[in-house]
Amino acid sequence: MKRFDMHIHAANAPADPEGLLARMEAAGIYGGCIFSNHPNHNTDPIGTSFDERLQEVLDWTRGYEDRLFPVMRIHPYEDGILENIHKAVELGAKAFKIICLDFYVYEDQSMKVLSEIASLGKPVFFHSGILWSGTPNSQYSQPLTFEPLLDIPGLRFSMGHCSWPWHDDCIALYGKFLHALTVDPNRAEMFFDITPGTPLIYREELLTKLYTVGYDVPDNIMFGTDATAHRYNADWTAKWLKADGEILDRLGVDDTLKQKLYHDNVLRFLGLKEKDFTHVCPACDGFVSWAPGVSRDDCR
Repeated sequence: MKRFDMHIHAANAPADPEGLLARMEAAGIYGGCIFSNHPNHNTDPIGTSFDERLQEVLDWTRGYEDRLFPVMRIHPYEDGILENIHKAVELGAKAFKIICLDFYVYEDQSMKVLSEIASLGKPVFFHSGILWSGTPNSQYSQPLTFEPLLDIPGLRFSMGHCSWPWHDDCIALYGKFLHALTVDPNRAEMFFDITPGTPLIYREELLTKLYTVGYDVPDNIMFGTDATAHRYNADWTAKWLKADGEILDRLGVDDTLKQKLYHDNVLRFLGLKEKDFTHVCPACDGFVSWAPGVSRDDCR
């Protein structure tokens, strides 16, 4: 099985895609998504300009476009952001990454930027959950603040780290988006990003809830590590693959569902794989409609 790591940071280091892929292969990872450095909006001391960030992720992925996918981190209040979004897509960016450090996702400018991205058919990776930034800003990343994204037609977005420690809220939010999507297939679609985040002691709780809550989840969960590209830690990745694998086996998650988790779902999220199924509407409270080993046809 080819596995993708959908959460890797370039971190403003010199590009070395061959070295990265060698380190990934040592952990059993085939490829992944490379996030650019921070924006320099509000004079972030470690931020870089839009053009520098775009060049960064293109350099990290050049020649390996079937394995490494460039993702632009942006701030909705950057100068010229709407024009730059188009520029990035034209030059090969596959997706965008946003961390709500100093704004709420539902602010007018943010919604305008997200609508523009959705109109181009590109997805957005969000950080969600607590931020270890040393400043009090996690209020911007609590999952229920993302409800207004329901109003952006065609948007695909992921919730990084499953919003830990608010992973229950994140799962409930998915149920709401799933219900809306089954009523109108043009509504926004939410994905789970199970990148740690979650300390190991919470990991079994998270995966158990995701796969047994009863919601139709198997095509909307993606694996990532939060690693940095220039020092990709194969041991760290192997540890999480092993820990998650043991939990998934106990839950009865078979190879077909693991193929989705580690491979198919990120390709569909990026728009590189067609959707070939119809989601099942969430069932009423207390009635499990989907679980590992139960097909969608059995839930209808």
